[in-house]
Amino acid sequence: MAYVRKNAGKLTREERRRFVNALLEIKRRGVYDEFVRLHLAYYTADGEEGLRAAHMGPSFLPWHRRFLLDLEAALQRVDPSVTVPYWDWTRDRTTTSTPWTDDLLGGNGRSPDRQVVSGPFAHAQGHWPIRVGVTDGVFLTRDLGRARDPITLPTKKDLDAALADKVYDTSPWDSTCTTGFRNKLEGWGTGKDHVPWRNHNRVHRWVGGAMLGGASVNDPAFWLHHAFVDLQWTRWQRRHKKSARYLPAAAPGPGDEQRGRVVARDERMPPWGVTPRQLEDVSGIYRYA
Repeated sequence: MAYVRKNAGKLTREERRRFVNALLEIKRRGVYDEFVRLHLAYYTADGEEGLRAAHMGPSFLPWHRRFLLDLEAALQRVDPSVTVPYWDWTRDRTTTSTPWTDDLLGGNGRSPDRQVVSGPFAHAQGHWPIRVGVTDGVFLTRDLGRARDPITLPTKKDLDAALADKVYDTSPWDSTCTTGFRNKLEGWGTGKDHVPWRNHNRVHRWVGGAMLGGASVNDPAFWLHHAFVDLQWTRWQRRHKKSARYLPAAAPGPGDEQRGRVVARDERMPPWGVTPRQLEDVSGIYRYA
């Protein structure tokens, strides 16, 4: 029977408590830091050599779907009742609304070091030391809304513009695509209209601090954000139905600069060895409320 992922704003006090406690427990066991390491290992950009399985390519959505499922499984080994909630950033848009409450993710970082000092993941609580990252920082940081250079969260209109595209992805299958649902949702912009970050990427920038870069998993907000992104893939599939297929269907041919750099629909996706096709329909595993 499929379990349910709920809007974080609809969680009961007990559901919030159980979710937070399960996160703290897998952190204590050392399991959580392995998720940070894995995300860092697959944070490959256009300008680097090798396969782009997790970002700047078609498999952005199935890769993170599987990543979420692994995190959820780890949480459920602690508490079988726990599922990953989602943060609807088109509705909960302030620095004090869900999920930035003391009984869920805690609040913004303080000035000037951006250290999170409230909630269960504050360094002073002693339960959330940062052990894996790209800097030597040991505490969780945030800069909600980017005080010195303000940025706004994406709107429903921004999200609808991505959902309206009938094609999953297009050549050259990277961060420069101006058409295709995947990049409109992932959010790499050309900068031509002075908007370099959209949707998924813009949310990472809005949260700031630890949510910037490959070690963004250090902020538990990562999971609530990506659950909402995953929900958009499901909504896109429902909207476009039979035409809603992962692309590319086949690997780029010889001589194509993207050959060996993107995952086709029936190619195995590292590190799990599953294909995007296998992750297109997860209705038997979970659903969204």
